[in-house]
Amino acid sequence: MDPKIRALHPHKKKVYVKVTSDTDATGYTEPKVIIWPDGRKYRVEDVKDFCPAGTVGRPYSGDCYTVVVRGQRRHLFYEQVDERFCGRHGRWFVEVTGR
Repeated sequence: MDPKIRALHPHKKKVYVKVTSDTDATGYTEPKVIIWPDGRKYRVEDVKDFCPAGTVGRPYSGDCYTVVVRGQRRHLFYEQVDERFCGRHGRWFVEVTGR
């Protein structure tokens, strides 16, 4: 990662998660449940915002969902890992603070 970007987010790391979601007729995907690697499940109570978001320090594009989980706002990202598949190949992650 670029040292300048690392300086802005010194202790953030990605945790890749499984997400259960619904996609409507327009193609909008709404996350419903976030499942951590250890199996813990968290219901997404509300989606407050959605916007395109690039992945910091990586050549991937994706989306950022501002969601409410257990009463708190969190960011949930969808990282498109291969542009050739037009959004059909990607993965979900959350950023956590850690060393």
